[in-house]
Amino acid sequence: MSSSNEAIQRIAPDVKLGRGVRIFGFTNLYGCEIGDDTKIGTFVEIQKGSKIGKRCKVSSHTFICEGVTLEDEVFIGHNVVFTNDRFPRATTGGKLSTDADWVCVPTLVKRGAAIGSGAVLLCGVTIGEHALVGAGSVVTRDVPAGATVAGNPARILKPRAVKA
Repeated sequence: MSSSNEAIQRIAPDVKLGRGVRIFGFTNLYGCEIGDDTKIGTFVEIQKGSKIGKRCKVSSHTFICEGVTLEDEVFIGHNVVFTNDRFPRATTGGKLSTDADWVCVPTLVKRGAAIGSGAVLLCGVTIGEHALVGAGSVVTRDVPAGATVAGNPARILKPRAVKA
């Protein structure tokens, strides 16, 4: 791992880093895996149980929560937000909720997909290989391989030529 600056980073000892990973300042990483030659931008949080593949780019101000898997060569634009809970609540029975009070719903972004800046991905979706999610989109269902989607909710605009 190499750092591009001297800014504050919080990288927990349980983080598994591949070779050549670049992590920029003001990041918070814990309990996650990051593959070889991946770049993690400034102000990114990646939570426990998340897996980031090889040669990915995760742009600044992005939140990758527990249960998210990015396969190899995935691009994540600035300020992308993933979710992992279909029914979020602050309290259960009048008491602050705990880990036992919710179910983590996984999300999968397949190889070579690209997620535009400001997109929000609801939990439980799969983004297909080489699919493109337009900036500002809200993804509420699976995106087929090679498709381009945009909007709120995101809808297929056109098939996309797959480039290896």
